[in-house]
Amino acid sequence: MAKIISFQVPKSQKEFVRYQEDRGRYFYDKLHQHPQLQLTVIVEGRGQFLSGDYVGRFSAGDVFFLGANVPHVFRSDPEYFEETTSLNSAGNTVFFDFAALERAIEELDELFSLQKFHEYAGLCFQVSGLTQERILELMEEFGESEGLHRFQLAIQFLNFLEKAGDDLKQLNHAGVMQGLSEKDGSRMNQVMQYLLAHRFEKISLEETAAGANLSKEAFCRFFKMRTRKTFTQYLVQLRINEAQKLLQETDLGISEIAYRVGFENLSYFNRTFKNLTGLTPRDFKQLA
Repeated sequence: MAKIISFQVPKSQKEFVRYQEDRGRYFYDKLHQHPQLQLTVIVEGRGQFLSGDYVGRFSAGDVFFLGANVPHVFRSDPEYFEETTSLNSAGNTVFFDFAALERAIEELDELFSLQKFHEYAGLCFQVSGLTQERILELMEEFGESEGLHRFQLAIQFLNFLEKAGDDLKQLNHAGVMQGLSEKDGSRMNQVMQYLLAHRFEKISLEETAAGANLSKEAFCRFFKMRTRKTFTQYLVQLRINEAQKLLQETDLGISEIAYRVGFENLSYFNRTFKNLTGLTPRDFKQLA
């Protein structure tokens, strides 16, 4: 099993910012964390963004900001993993290594406001509104920059985020999975991979617990502590997210969608969908 939690962003020891372009059929699909803060723009592709107790979707144009040591994964939709697909995924990311500026942040008045970003450890956010627009514009320039100009643009990103206000929407709860040990992280990744691969099938709590080498009772405690959701609640959220995608992107009927994402009872699907989204499936489809 890959040791996914101790993920390292390739960089020199004296580099404050690192720029990375991800291009391929799908994004890196393992739950991972790193001490660097992360600002990611989704250029192309769709899928599920998972972090702690948050389960949501991502698509082109979305902007996410992650604090230090927050376990996360941008899991591309199943069709992106098909060998014959013509689909592609693309994302541009800036990593900020505050350790490289630690002394300066503490001693220079001009950088004092950067201390605020220490409070974001273990948290992830989606960026919207004017802040999103500014970041999307600046990211295009950032990829071509270097040296002092790149440093200036990096500070500009952080300035946008510091002043984002309501444009910065917190997605997860603090401390749910922050700083997982390698053992717990690998176990959590194994559980996530299993759930994502079989989320539309009949999955029993017993077999999922066995896959994590835990008793049913120990697994329930382990999972609830790290996601703030029961196993069933989390699985249902994954299924409803997929239903949202199908309602937006296909002409399938609501009953067919319910069946495809793992619901055998249409009324239960309708009730659950409204509880989680605030809309009935029919209303959601009309607004899509």
